[in-house]
Amino acid sequence: MYIPPFFKQDRAASLDFAEQRGFGTVCAFDGSKPIASSLPFYLSYADDGTPQAAFHVARHNPLIKLADGATSWLLAVNGPDAYVSPDWYVSPDQVPTWLYQSVHLSGPVRLLSDDELAVQIDTLSAKFENRLLPKKPWTSGKMTTGRLQTMKKAIVGLVMTVEEVEGSFKLNQHKSEADYAAIANALDDGDADARQISQLMRQTRPDAFADQTLADDTTKPERSAP
Repeated sequence: MYIPPFFKQDRAASLDFAEQRGFGTVCAFDGSKPIASSLPFYLSYADDGTPQAAFHVARHNPLIKLADGATSWLLAVNGPDAYVSPDWYVSPDQVPTWLYQSVHLSGPVRLLSDDELAVQIDTLSAKFENRLLPKKPWTSGKMTTGRLQTMKKAIVGLVMTVEEVEGSFKLNQHKSEADYAAIANALDDGDADARQISQLMRQTRPDAFADQTLADDTTKPERSAP
């Protein structure tokens, strides 16, 4: 991944982002062309602290033949993204650009045993079911044994030993405060991704919005005494 210094994220922030997203695209090279699949995953850590990304694919997915435990794969994890028009800047002579969050994890991938796959299925479903609380979480225990075994036979578990972590959060960090704030304000009127990028920009450089916050506070009507 090419990462300009302004946008580079450290290892911990990149891994946290990947874990929070929990969905990405794995890609491997079969000798003649790249093969990719989009899928959910979760991170765990070996005793020595090495990150591991666990996921599964359909049994007939050609990626399975490439999981030799030695060849490096790529897991690309993307967050929200938004187009930026040059018209939104305060400064003249700007060009169109795109803001985004992206993390790349890479390393060799091996097959999981049946016992490991059972753990992987339960851990993965628990990760996302917990986001739906207070709904009572679904568990594989709700399935009949025969149906569960049939579904497990249709998939193959995989785990990546993450050897390299790269993170790029392009949020216009290199722009002046005036331009930075102008872009964030413009994105507030966009779609859900644009609004999320705007919020991330505000969290990244809150000082760029200090004057705006002060102006908002001074225009608020004073409360009368009770």
